[in-house]
Amino acid sequence: MGEDEARLSRRDLLRRLGMGTGLAAVAGTAAALGARAGRGDTVWQIDPAKCIQCGNCATYCVLEPSAVKCVHAFILCGYCELCFGYFQPGVEPPRNLQEAGAESQLCPTGAIGRRWIEGPLYEYTIDEALCIGCGKCVKGCNLHGNGSLFLQVRHDRCLNCNACSIAAACPSGAYTRVPADDPYLLKGKERQP
Repeated sequence: MGEDEARLSRRDLLRRLGMGTGLAAVAGTAAALGARAGRGDTVWQIDPAKCIQCGNCATYCVLEPSAVKCVHAFILCGYCELCFGYFQPGVEPPRNLQEAGAESQLCPTGAIGRRWIEGPLYEYTIDEALCIGCGKCVKGCNLHGNGSLFLQVRHDRCLNCNACSIAAACPSGAYTRVPADDPYLLKGKERQP
């Protein structure tokens, strides 16, 4: 075997070794992704039973406004005449509740809509585009109402940061990782193990 043939063989050997290393790296990455998918991807979520409505969701999220939004569990709602998530505590609402203005509302951004249904009944809805996740309405509803308002991370907005700044700042440990295929912890509905 001549010197030129030996060089070609060494080059061929090095090329094959490089290709083998690249294939091994691709296979390792695929195996790692497969193992991750087998474990099940997880996302951040707030456990409504642990949340104390501290206000950190509005201020610690890396997004502006926060990916945390108020959710209204209509099944728990009593369609109150006086919603304690809507009206400020200690502020007397106007005698004619159909004319309740911003000065008597608890939400700083006006994210809670109010619509008269019939008799003394009103329907309250959340405009998520206006909600900043401060939790003031949730706190009012939990203290004086039936607890039908609660906070949840909206996954169409959340970046799912590995080190969530809200989770790190949460004083009650309400942030938890949940399966991505079942990402919401709903109030009034038990999670299946």
